[in-house]
Amino acid sequence: MAESQTTDQLSTFLESGIYRFDSSNSVFFIDSVRVLNRSYARFRVSPSAYYSRFFESNGARDEPAATSTGSRKRKRKQKEKRPHTLNEREQIADQRHQEARPLLLKAHEALLEATDLLAVIRNLRSERCSSEGCQDLFLPSIEQSFVELASVWQAPLYEITLNFPPYREPTEGSPVVHSSEQRLIPVFNNLVVNETSKDVESEFLNSRYIIPRKSSFYMSDLGKIRDLIPAESDCGFNLILVDPPWENSSAHQKLKYPTLPNRYFLSLPIKKLTHTEGALLALWVTNREKLRGFVEKELFPSWGVKYMATLYWLKVKADCILTSDLDLFHHRPYECLLLGYSHGEARNSECLSRFKPIPDNQVFISIPGDYSRKPPIGELLLEYVPGSKPARCIELFAREMLGGWTSWGNEPLHFQESRYFSRTANT
Repeated sequence: MAESQTTDQLSTFLESGIYRFDSSNSVFFIDSVRVLNRSYARFRVSPSAYYSRFFESNGARDEPAATSTGSRKRKRKQKEKRPHTLNEREQIADQRHQEARPLLLKAHEALLEATDLLAVIRNLRSERCSSEGCQDLFLPSIEQSFVELASVWQAPLYEITLNFPPYREPTEGSPVVHSSEQRLIPVFNNLVVNETSKDVESEFLNSRYIIPRKSSFYMSDLGKIRDLIPAESDCGFNLILVDPPWENSSAHQKLKYPTLPNRYFLSLPIKKLTHTEGALLALWVTNREKLRGFVEKELFPSWGVKYMATLYWLKVKADCILTSDLDLFHHRPYECLLLGYSHGEARNSECLSRFKPIPDNQVFISIPGDYSRKPPIGELLLEYVPGSKPARCIELFAREMLGGWTSWGNEPLHFQESRYFSRTANT
């Protein structure tokens, strides 16, 4: 029976990209590429492009051994520091860590015991498309800086070209066949929509981008987000995912993306974006205690969000070893996703009692993609989303798109550039 259950789990994972370890559904493994590819038909997210880190060759792992013993000792001496006394904030952060630690260790142990899954994980980066095959990756094109382009005077004149392929749309009678179509649409401060059930190839300046099915994006700075507020609240969103560009020294030093001071996020119109039946809000946060305090005391109250649960993203390498020591104070191998319910503009917050309880301390495990790229966890959240289905979903500060979602930010096309994709051979 156990072997049959394991086979079913693996079979479901190979199709969905999500592996559930136990009946309590508190621990998951996510193959981000498989999940993302469910938004595409003609294209595929390339595993080798997505998993550009943490798939080290043996040679790369052996490189440190080539250094001399004396050199290693000198480096070790340079890194030696006096014992650090934790201040009040650091003590609170350490207490949070100690509470989460057993959960994370148990989740990691469950992963290491899933031998059938481990064999698949080792090959995630080298996996190709399914049996229909794939063409090689597109040639790299010029990477655009959308933040810089949006700041120049020509920004309102920039247009993106959407190349819609022929497709069949099912109807009650015979299917309606739509011919190929090309549209030129302003790319900044404008809602760009692919309403079809097929992914669409688009062109902007000298680069190509892939837009997933039934999706849209609005590329603007923070001042224009209010353009997404629906005229009627019953057209609002009931799943709101937020990945703010929190200020941190690592992002600043690596020049990966522009960050914003915490106070800027207070202006996000979460209440006005919320569906009249309420919304589930999911917020990515780092492990800094100052940030957690800001979210709990200022940000959630200003948004009208009631905190419900914390989810943990545990990061592993291809060999399923943690990306860093679990107890490393400033570089722990996990991040937190805080969940809460928003009742929108409704003055009576008693509607929160109608929302579904969310289990606390769930853990999802994955191999990270590029720097700051989060795993697509929307499907894990759908069962807690209030209101009618299908859910209306939006991601704020998005750098990637998903089928069925609206993506807002100053660079939602960042990971949609064609070099991150391959084309299926039958297109």
